[in-house]
Amino acid sequence: MSESASSNKSSVESKVINVILPDGSTRQLSSLSTGEDLAKEISSRLLKDSIGLEINGELADLKTILKDQDKVKIITIKDAQSLEFLRHSTAHILACAVQKVYPQAKITIGPVIQDGFYYDFYIPDTNLSTEDLPKIEAEMQRIVDAGLEFRKIQITNPDEQIKEFIQQGEKFKAELLEKFKAENPTQYGLFHPPSPEGGANQDTSLSQDPVWSDLCRGPHIANTKQVKAFKLLSVSSAYWHGDEKQESLQRIYGTAWFSKADLEAYLQRIEEAERRDHRKLSRQHELFSTHDEAGPGLIFWHPKLAFLRARIEEFWKDLHEDNGYELVFTPHIARRELWETSGHTEFYMDNMFQMKQIDEQEYLLKPMNCPFHVLIFDSTRHSYRELPIRLAEMGTVYRFERSGALHGLARVRGFTQDDAHVFCTPNQLVDEVCAIIKLIDIVYSKFDLKYSAELSTRPEERIGEDGIWDMAENALKKALEQSGLAYQLNEGDGAFYGPKIDFKLQDALGRSWQGATIQVDFNLPNRFELKYTSSDGNLEKPVMLHRAIFGSLERFTALLIENYAGAFPFWLSQKQVAILPISDRHNEYCKEIKEALKKLKVRANIDERAEKIGAKIRDAQIEQIPYMLVIGDKEIDEKKISVRDRRKGDLGSMSIDDFIESLK
Repeated sequence: MSESASSNKSSVESKVINVILPDGSTRQLSSLSTGEDLAKEISSRLLKDSIGLEINGELADLKTILKDQDKVKIITIKDAQSLEFLRHSTAHILACAVQKVYPQAKITIGPVIQDGFYYDFYIPDTNLSTEDLPKIEAEMQRIVDAGLEFRKIQITNPDEQIKEFIQQGEKFKAELLEKFKAENPTQYGLFHPPSPEGGANQDTSLSQDPVWSDLCRGPHIANTKQVKAFKLLSVSSAYWHGDEKQESLQRIYGTAWFSKADLEAYLQRIEEAERRDHRKLSRQHELFSTHDEAGPGLIFWHPKLAFLRARIEEFWKDLHEDNGYELVFTPHIARRELWETSGHTEFYMDNMFQMKQIDEQEYLLKPMNCPFHVLIFDSTRHSYRELPIRLAEMGTVYRFERSGALHGLARVRGFTQDDAHVFCTPNQLVDEVCAIIKLIDIVYSKFDLKYSAELSTRPEERIGEDGIWDMAENALKKALEQSGLAYQLNEGDGAFYGPKIDFKLQDALGRSWQGATIQVDFNLPNRFELKYTSSDGNLEKPVMLHRAIFGSLERFTALLIENYAGAFPFWLSQKQVAILPISDRHNEYCKEIKEALKKLKVRANIDERAEKIGAKIRDAQIEQIPYMLVIGDKEIDEKKISVRDRRKGDLGSMSIDDFIESLK
């Protein structure tokens, strides 16, 4: 190094920068300091637990060089974000291992997902199965034990790197780099750490060749030894870019945790989730089916689940009529012109089903109910005195989902939404949102479901003036605060047509499901030129709220099946009481009991099969009937019943009146 170059480097290092910590305090560091240097200065314990950084709201490697006035949070293993670093890094370790076990494998992408990660591979002449996962895991463990360092490699000449990818046969990485080459692209390499004894590994510069590298933005953990516990879970198929016309890929799913205890707890949850899988329980209890003859993603509700659905719809209907909603019904199809006016053909056409021309007109199956409710509102001129107008419908809609994305009741092509739209004045907006929040709480309390709320604000690409967005966002915030509902702020994630509140449901296993949504819409009132007559006689534009509580009956029912593990609450059970005679001579007394229960509208069935009582109890238990009444000679003599609860077991002998009172 020349004297002047040395002098310039010393000058840079002698400068002082100030970084801002989460509590608002500042720390002075020398220029070129990294997040690792910051953690070390704060405490040795913090350095030990450090995984990465959050700099100005963006995640970054621990060794990222800090700049003056950066807002820096050090991510430790106690922070939820640390799992993103861990799992993303473990996905790279998986990819490295797969290419060592299968040299012909080509790599694509490997994102973090809830509770884990996956990586997609193109592997000619090889079909992976779960039996192949142990040998891949063994290679991953060797990489972990080697203590390889993750280091960022700046791509200075993307075009040269694309050529190199193509020469290596990594066509997928070449395609990705071609797409993102203008965005300061980087690679991450796995490097052997410097040897403390000196020698070949002493040089820590990036001139060393990596053991393996991958095109990636990062961020990552510092060393593979930080991966304490991981497990590969399953293998499935996928398509490049999710396009069925592209290459067929093989996807490996996995999970990673910072301790073996956390991994074991997660695997137990997975085992319980598999036991509760609504598709598996459906086969056991004959709840629903799909049929190739009809088409994938179209649900056939069998009697037991159809009964549950009918009870939910009755509850929904009564609740909405009691809360000022008017029920409507709308068609399943409409001419293309309607969807052009609403904007669906411009923004949503790939998800819509088209029909052949009818009377020389093109019709489309409806993917949403909102334009139909708009037409109902617009069919009459309304005064401000009539507002708010609340229209609600259990409306079946149709959306094209890729066949690979279909999943039982949770992801389908035809589903029923508990859709409602509120047309109100700006001054009524807060009260209407508060009323919807109250309604949501009533519904979820009925099903014993916990929930949380997120407020999503204006995205970069949006319609409407900032003043309108200010009004709408402030109204949603005020409604949340008046309702006493804690919420998380999800900045920039609102719809292009307005801000929204999303509700996340938590099931018995702690899993999160998308629940209700409340959305303010500036788009449709503009497109359909909706008006109402104001108090001064002028025509004004109404505020429109989209609102769903269940979301879709199909997905909500999938949640209920898994949450209750098929043991539905008493009010949702098609069979509430199973009356089990020990022999035929007990049948007459069983009929008396059934009639007494029927008068109270309790749904009871007598099992008159020529089976032993043990088999009858077992079958009723498998069917998850809430109560079983065992009737024999003793019960007849004492004018009592022997009661069993599907969860608590034998409740003992009691009179029919006492049992009825307990049901009340």
